[in-house]
Amino acid sequence: MARILITSAIPYINGIKHLGNLVGSQLPADLFARFNRAMGHEVMFICATDEHGTPAELAAAKAGKPVEDYCAEMHQVQSELAKGFRLSFDHFGRSSSQRNHKLTQHFAGKLAENGLIAEVSEKQVFSIDDNRFLPDRYITGTCPNCGYEAARGDQCENCTKQLDPTDLIDPRSSISGSTNLEVRETKHLYLKQRALRDKLEAWIDSKTDWPILTTSIAKKWLNDGDGLQDRGITRDLYWGIPVRKGDQPWPGMEGKVFYVWFDAPIEYIACTAEWADANGKTDADWERWWRTDKGAADVTYYQFMGKDNVPFHTLSFPATILGSGEPWKLVDYLKSFNYLNYDGGQFSTSQGRGVFMDQALSILPADYWRWWLLSHAPESADSEFTWENFQASVNKDLADVLGNLVSRVTKFAVSKFGNQVPAGGEFGPLETALIADLGARIADYTAHMQAMEVRKAAAELRAIWVIGNEYLQSAAPWSVVKTDPAQAQAIIRLALNLIRVYAVLSAPFIPDASEAMLKAMGTADRSWPHDVPAAMRALPAGHEFSVPENLFRKITDEERADWQARFSGIRS
Repeated sequence: MARILITSAIPYINGIKHLGNLVGSQLPADLFARFNRAMGHEVMFICATDEHGTPAELAAAKAGKPVEDYCAEMHQVQSELAKGFRLSFDHFGRSSSQRNHKLTQHFAGKLAENGLIAEVSEKQVFSIDDNRFLPDRYITGTCPNCGYEAARGDQCENCTKQLDPTDLIDPRSSISGSTNLEVRETKHLYLKQRALRDKLEAWIDSKTDWPILTTSIAKKWLNDGDGLQDRGITRDLYWGIPVRKGDQPWPGMEGKVFYVWFDAPIEYIACTAEWADANGKTDADWERWWRTDKGAADVTYYQFMGKDNVPFHTLSFPATILGSGEPWKLVDYLKSFNYLNYDGGQFSTSQGRGVFMDQALSILPADYWRWWLLSHAPESADSEFTWENFQASVNKDLADVLGNLVSRVTKFAVSKFGNQVPAGGEFGPLETALIADLGARIADYTAHMQAMEVRKAAAELRAIWVIGNEYLQSAAPWSVVKTDPAQAQAIIRLALNLIRVYAVLSAPFIPDASEAMLKAMGTADRSWPHDVPAAMRALPAGHEFSVPENLFRKITDEERADWQARFSGIRS
C-alpha cells in the first residue's frame, strides 16, 4: 500500500467558480484520489478556500459585509458546491485558519534566520481617490513589452512578462479607474528567490517525468529576461496574516500582512493540520504527511492545477520550503492543465459568461458534468465546452452506451428469470473472448489512471462500456432464451457481473451512477477487477439484484437551446 498526498489548487474566495476552474484542478485531483483509494492506497486529499488579499476585501465591500463574515459565508458556499460535485476531500479548510497563521509566520521566521528575507524600502503606487496603496495586480495599463493595453501591474497576461506597476504606460486604478495615482515609499519583505535559483533549477531538472507544460512554464520563469526575481511577500492591507518573525514581532512591519501568494500554498500543510484538529488527531498524524523526518519520506505528493498557477508551485512555494532548511515534503509530480474555453469564447467570471458550479448542479446532476469535463480535460491544449458537444456526449456515452446496457440487462433478467442471478448454462467462446478483451482494456485503463492521463482513461472506460454492448448484441439473449434458456441464463449471469465491474471502474468518473449500479446489484463489493475471470463471477447464482431507476436521461434539443441562451450573457 502506497501513501498518496494530493492537493488541488485552492479556489479563491471571491465568488462561485465556473466549470473551467473546476476541471483545471479540483475535479481531476478527485478522479486521481478516488482511483488511488480504489487501488487500496492510503490517500490524503486536501483543499481549502484561499481567503486573503485585496480581491477578498473588495468582494466583501461590494457585498456590504465585513471581510471576515464574507469569507466565512463563501467558504460554506464553496464547501457545499464541492460536496455537490462529489469532490472527496479528506478536508476542505481555510487559509485564514489559525493553523495557517502560525505556519506562515513560522516559515517567514525560518527564512529570515537563513538570510533569505530582505527588508526593502520601495516605492509603491498609492491611489489618492481610493485612499489606499494598490497591490500590483490592481493597477492596469499598457505593457511596455508588447503593447497590450490591459496589462496588470504584476504580469502581462498577453506576453506573460513579469512587471512592476511603475513599468506600465498610462497606469490606472483597477478599483476605481482613477489615474490620480502617486508613488509613495513603504517598506516590505522580499523572499530572496534568486539566492535559491540553482537549487530550484536542479530540483526541477530532476523531475524528468513532469508534463512538458509544467516544466516549460517553470523554465520560462527561471530563465527568460532577467530570470528569477526576488519576490515581495508582504502587503499594506488590513485582511491577511499579520507579519511576525515566527512567534515574535517583526519591528518595522507593524500593520502589514503576508502577501496572499506567500501564505496560500502553505495552507496545503496547514489544512492537513486542520484535518487532524477536526478529527481528534494529534500533530504526529498530520506531520507524517509533510515532514520527511516524521514519516513523510514514503509519501508521494501530487499537485493538480491550471497553468496560471504553475510558477508559484514550481518556484515560489518550493523556494519557501527549500529556504526554510527544514525537512518538509516537496511535490513529486505536478499535473498542470490548459484552459477550458466556453462556446466560442472564454469563461468570464466578471461578465458571468459560461456555466458556474451552482448553475450546473441546478440543471443536471454532478455525474453528467463530471463525465463531460474529465473526458474533455484540457491536458495537451486548451479545450472548448460547447452545448452541442455536451449534449452529444451525455446522450451517447452515458445514456445510450452505459445507461442503456444496465437497463436492458436488468429488465430482461427480471422478466425472464426473476430477481436472482440465474444459475443455468456455462460461459462459451463469446464470454471467454469478452473476458480476455476486458482484461486487456482494464489493464490499459488502470495504467492511464496511474499516469494521470485523464482523457485517455475516459476514452478507455468508454471503450470498456462499448465492448459490453457489442457482446450483448452478438450474444442476443433475447433470441437465445427461446431456443436455449440455459445459455441465455449464462449470458445474463455474465452481464449482471459486468454491471458490477462497470460500477467499480466508473466510480472515479461518475460516483453517483456507480453507487446506483452497486445498489441495484445488491453488493458493496468495490474491489478492483485485477482478476477479470474472478470478477465476472463475483455475483454468484442466486444473488439478488434489482432494476435501477434510469441512470441517465437524454438532453433534449429544446433544453440545449435554452441553456445555450441562458448562459451566454451576464450572470444575475
